[in-house]
Amino acid sequence: MKKSVIARRCSQVFFFILFVYILWSTTYPLKGFIHPAALFKSDPNIMLFTSIAERVILPGVVISLVMIALTIIFGRFFCGWICPLGSAMDLSVSAKKEHNEPSDAANQYISKIKYIFLCIILLSALFGFQVAWVLDPVALAARFTSLNLVPTVTLLVDRFFIFIVRDLGFRGAPYDIYITLKSSVLGVKTVYFSTAPLILIYFLIAVLISLFVPRLWCRSICPLGAIYSIFGSFSLLSRKTCFDRKNFRKSDCRMGAIKSDSSYRKSECILCMDCVSSSPVTKFTFERKPEEDNGGLSRKDFLVLLAGSFFMLGASRGKKKLLTRAVIRPPGGQNEKAFSTRCVRCGNCMKVCPTNVLQPSFLQSGLEGVWTPHLVNEIGYCEYNCNACGKVCPTEAIPKLTLPAKQKTKLGIAKVERPICLAWAHKKQCLVCEEHCPIPQKAIKVVEVETVKGQEVGKPLVKPELCIGCGICQNKCPVRPKRAIRVDPSSIL
Repeated sequence: MKKSVIARRCSQVFFFILFVYILWSTTYPLKGFIHPAALFKSDPNIMLFTSIAERVILPGVVISLVMIALTIIFGRFFCGWICPLGSAMDLSVSAKKEHNEPSDAANQYISKIKYIFLCIILLSALFGFQVAWVLDPVALAARFTSLNLVPTVTLLVDRFFIFIVRDLGFRGAPYDIYITLKSSVLGVKTVYFSTAPLILIYFLIAVLISLFVPRLWCRSICPLGAIYSIFGSFSLLSRKTCFDRKNFRKSDCRMGAIKSDSSYRKSECILCMDCVSSSPVTKFTFERKPEEDNGGLSRKDFLVLLAGSFFMLGASRGKKKLLTRAVIRPPGGQNEKAFSTRCVRCGNCMKVCPTNVLQPSFLQSGLEGVWTPHLVNEIGYCEYNCNACGKVCPTEAIPKLTLPAKQKTKLGIAKVERPICLAWAHKKQCLVCEEHCPIPQKAIKVVEVETVKGQEVGKPLVKPELCIGCGICQNKCPVRPKRAIRVDPSSIL
């Protein structure tokens, strides 16, 4: 095996572990030496199209432009050496020795499909809708890691040590190891996310289609790969080879970038170095070859794809119906259109939330809001002294509010359901909502004291001017199944 292949695999392992570590350490209180937003600020697909859709220049755009500049020099190195989803795909097919490689014509055809998705994303952004998150590999891998991998591994390891120590009675070293892990990696709180199974299925589909054709997602679907492919076609680093049919196998290329005559499409090469490993006459050099096939889109191809994408966009959108206030958004995300446009569904805010109140929505706010975070107060509540969600948001869909500003931001207004309230309907003493209200002046007051069988019973009333809709009253309310006090997000419109 060539040293370059070993270097590429070491790079994939290193960046994959770093990726998981950054997201694993994104917990309350915030810790870790790399901010989780850095993962997405280096993603041109996320940063550029979110900026276009929102008509703003996000801070991370500069980092993403640096990545594009590096691609012009080295080619699609990100896809082969860094991308976490690409690493997962390579791992899934690592045990498979042979695969059926499509013909040159088929490879060229399927490689153009990703440009259609890229054009749809571009046109959507121009119309003010950000859909880059749907197929973005970094966001996809981040959702899986934060909402599936970390909670599952944490829970399994924790339950394993509990079984060893408590049920089997092993003390000493196992108990010491458990205590050490609880103060470090197992200190990440195990939480529940409502649509985690769907997120897992989506991730598995993206990874396991590589079992049929290696890197099929990268070849034909990935919009980030399409961006790097366009700029990679101009890269200064090129593949140089003398045709050696004895050592050359077209199927050695996991991207189908090598043609039957040993030439290659530079735009599809991810520098996996497999061809270097299998052929001693192949190398990569900064010497340009006049006969080189860059394999990028021609001007005609781009215009055709852009026009076709425009009609597909118009056909798929239909009538827009957005349930603007059907859900409770995180602090500062109360402008529904701006929030759903800027949010990239990375899962950072949900991962860092200390009460697990932030959950990925499904269709509660329409198709535009799929997997955006919303508050489910039956699960948790917005902690009054926490503003972590805004700190980890890479696109500032949740703004970076100071703690005093966050404590004054209204998410909604609580309303007492009098027909089921213990105090109002059943004339029973209950002070739970008032006791838990974090507002210093108390947004919920027990008034209108009534004497029932010799005992004074107070009835709770909400002061709308003080209530911020944190939801702790709804979370702690003892009435079941429906809570007798609920936060109404539409009341702040």
